[in-house]
Amino acid sequence: MRLARHRTGFRAAATIAVLALAGGGLAGCTKDAPDDTVKAFLAGWRSGDLSKVGFVGADGSKIAAADVVTQLHDLSGDLAKQPLTLSVAGDAKVTGDNATTPIKLDWTLPGGIPWSYQSTVRSTKQGSDDWRVVWEPAILQSDLTTGQKLRLRRVASSRASIQDSAGQPLVVKRPVTVIGVEPQAIEDLPKLQSGLVAAFQKIGVTLDLSDLKNRVDDADKGAFVELITLRQTDYDKIRDDLHALTGTVFRDEQHDLAPTRNFARALLGTADEATAEDIQKNPQTIGRGDTVGHGGLQGRYDQQLRGTAGQSVVIEQVSANGDNTDTQVFSTKPVAGKPIKTSLDVKTQNAADQALAPVTQASSLVAIKISNGSVLAVANGPNGGTVDTALTGQVPPGSTFKTVSAYGLLSKKSVTEDTVVPCPKTANVNGRDFKNSDGEVFGQVEFHTDFSKSCNTAFVGLAPKLGADGLHSAASALGLGTPWDLGIEAFSGKISPANSPTELAAAAFGQGQTVVSPIAMADVAASVARGQFKQPRLVLDPAPAKPAPDGDKLDAAALSSLRTMMREVVTSGTGTGLRNTPGGPVYGKTGTAEFSDSSEDTHSWFIGYQGDVAFACMIQKGGAGAEAAVPAINRFLTALHK
Repeated sequence: MRLARHRTGFRAAATIAVLALAGGGLAGCTKDAPDDTVKAFLAGWRSGDLSKVGFVGADGSKIAAADVVTQLHDLSGDLAKQPLTLSVAGDAKVTGDNATTPIKLDWTLPGGIPWSYQSTVRSTKQGSDDWRVVWEPAILQSDLTTGQKLRLRRVASSRASIQDSAGQPLVVKRPVTVIGVEPQAIEDLPKLQSGLVAAFQKIGVTLDLSDLKNRVDDADKGAFVELITLRQTDYDKIRDDLHALTGTVFRDEQHDLAPTRNFARALLGTADEATAEDIQKNPQTIGRGDTVGHGGLQGRYDQQLRGTAGQSVVIEQVSANGDNTDTQVFSTKPVAGKPIKTSLDVKTQNAADQALAPVTQASSLVAIKISNGSVLAVANGPNGGTVDTALTGQVPPGSTFKTVSAYGLLSKKSVTEDTVVPCPKTANVNGRDFKNSDGEVFGQVEFHTDFSKSCNTAFVGLAPKLGADGLHSAASALGLGTPWDLGIEAFSGKISPANSPTELAAAAFGQGQTVVSPIAMADVAASVARGQFKQPRLVLDPAPAKPAPDGDKLDAAALSSLRTMMREVVTSGTGTGLRNTPGGPVYGKTGTAEFSDSSEDTHSWFIGYQGDVAFACMIQKGGAGAEAAVPAINRFLTALHK
């Protein structure tokens, strides 16, 4: 008989070797050889029904089968819920009315760890043919005695780090201070509460203390009611303010943390103490007190980073005064986790985080090393973000997509940078009016001016020359919409089908059904600068299984014109806010992306490159590209070149 699987403590219920109690009363005798008696005993042990086996104690007194079942269960302790295979390991040795039979016990401990050993079952003849098992705790394990239990003790493994491009750990043990209050020390709770709020505001931390009174009332007088954990650097800024508040208490600890609170937060995820849900989902491998990854790379590669906990089986003896004494009988060493190596560059990531720090809206900034495609920074704001929009966002690219359309038009020889392409105030396609930002009109101007000034109607007029095939071909050549494998989820874009004249017109300047992520557009800029598409590289080790192959070389003549036009965006077009940015000439394209017919809000974009670094910045509801994204890129490049 097998009981249904269930959960108890921190371990999953597995096949129970010692099961429910058998019926009461004394068992009958077995009129067979001692080997048959032991086999019946092992079968009953596995099933939980020992009614067909007779038992006596070491003193010869009879013992009820139900009592043996109970003792087996109690002695097994934590192992009662672990799979156990029992077998006879050799022939019985008979000496007169007594026999000894070797048996083998094969346990499967949490995590699939095997533990095997031999034991001995003694039996004695009662009458002419009846054999009974001599019950004693040593059958289960040779060192066990009555009142003891087998217990499992986990030996935590050492969690490995997520590394930067230089192989240095990004997440290491760093000092933190846990801030709390002690109920019996509080003199004026409202004053304490307002003082805490004011102190935390100084470091930009908002803490909901609306339930503090209830928590204090429900806690023991001397309890440590935990409020928040701060990095040591943040705590030091408000240390005096906090210590001046009567009732506050503090505890110093070490936590696994990135270099700063905001550092690639959404990408890295967090490593925290295992939750009840973590343990419930992985009872064989995760236990109370373990550190578990949540979100981002910490979550995606948790098993590799966490390693494998060791297991120790001990005999627990509880003394009369309640003290426990453990005697170890088996152990395995923990296997340390293996690090994850990424392409992140600490200086570039810090610069990206700093660039988004003043932005209150959801925002993203990605930087890529042009020469090899390494992702140098993945930033999300505000405060590092919790959703990795930089990699997985699906939003319209707005006029940054004119980079793609322009490449398609130039490579098809439909235009040159000097071709006159009118920029009227509006353009009508099958009854739908398209307009320029702020109603601008530039008249009869050359294509490079249409691009640098970001004229929508010029691209609407050129859409038929580009065509749906040209749109898709250009997007694919620049890596958009192709399958990527970065070692973590990333969205490479979805291009509009452009299956009607109006949809093609909208798609030509980054509206319609086209959606992209910031990393996808950063890679467009990198591909233009490099002259070839290369899939971005983020997780270096373990290497992704199916990275996209490098693209063909891009059209050199089209690229030459496109790069000139992207430079003009900065020198005299919509991106002049980057004209004096340190670090050399900046090339790029602004974008103002409409995302809802029911809203006047727009996303602010800028994509481009400088030197060996390509980048894309998207600020949700940030307005025009020049209003929010361009200043953010200016802050990024300024910080990068300090």
